[in-house]
Amino acid sequence: MTPYDDTAAPARGPLIDGFGRTVTYLRLSVTDRCDLRCVYCMAEHMTFLPKAEVLTLEELDRIASAFVGLGARKLRLTGGEPLVRKGMMDLVRRLGRHLRTGALDELTLSTNGTRLAEFAGKLADAGVRRVNVSLDTLKPDLFRRLTRGGDVAKVLAGIRAAKAAGLSVKVNTVALKDDNAAEIPDLIAWAHGEGCDITLIETMPMGEIDADRTDQYLSLKELRRELESFWTLEDLPLNTGGPARYVRVAETGGRLGLITPLSHNFCEACNRVRLTCTGTLHTCLGQEDATDLRAVLRAGATDAELAAAIRGAIAGKPKGHDFEIARKAPAVARHMSTTGG
Repeated sequence: MTPYDDTAAPARGPLIDGFGRTVTYLRLSVTDRCDLRCVYCMAEHMTFLPKAEVLTLEELDRIASAFVGLGARKLRLTGGEPLVRKGMMDLVRRLGRHLRTGALDELTLSTNGTRLAEFAGKLADAGVRRVNVSLDTLKPDLFRRLTRGGDVAKVLAGIRAAKAAGLSVKVNTVALKDDNAAEIPDLIAWAHGEGCDITLIETMPMGEIDADRTDQYLSLKELRRELESFWTLEDLPLNTGGPARYVRVAETGGRLGLITPLSHNFCEACNRVRLTCTGTLHTCLGQEDATDLRAVLRAGATDAELAAAIRGAIAGKPKGHDFEIARKAPAVARHMSTTGG
């Protein structure tokens, strides 16, 4: 495949959707596979995609580079678990060229942390400066149950390795009413003690799983009120390019993010889109909109044709998501592991 021509003049004008929002952030899923089976993310016995349906590393690079040429300033590599993808570091190093030219501000990674100890130094060498690590509990038994067999010690070792490599670490925690709600203050205090930001996330109705999310839903609006009964939370005017609203916890000195798609949606300032590992571009996490960029590539598209397909998809970006926790069926059928976190 001919790589995207990085030396060509960028296509005219930024990526602006029909509601005037400028898209500058691409979340790129490199695989639907994962070495954990988190209960709120996927079914215990998942059927993963055949290799032929998954974009090659060259195809991932070409689409990501097209987005950079169209004004994307931030790329986040996701999965599944991105570090289980064979040749993953080759892709990271290729995309790192956009950091060196100044075309890209940030190349980041979302990971479950199980393989971070092995890859942290390599990621830092390739230009990654920040990683998000999913961690819902520090309790080994609960972690093993929530992930269906995972070892929290590997994640903690990965976080230590990332910090030692000079990477900034943000912890992402899904708030689960029956499992970790009581532990959340301790998780926040632990993360801040480690010098890490932490973001809490409401459970989202995506994909058929083996449990009812309604039972586990915990409103972060209510949780914030509880935290404010013993901590001082100061709103921060911080925007990292994602959906979180940030506060500083005066007593710990650390930052706390709140992602609230259900109790308070974040659509009005959305600047991001997601590409699945199959090349499907979703311009909204909570809608079934889709543009098949894999078909465009494999039909032999030129750079201009690829850029036109991307622009067409962005023009149709929905105004907002359709998440509603009380709904019996998920708002969208695809799993988060397929869409990319």
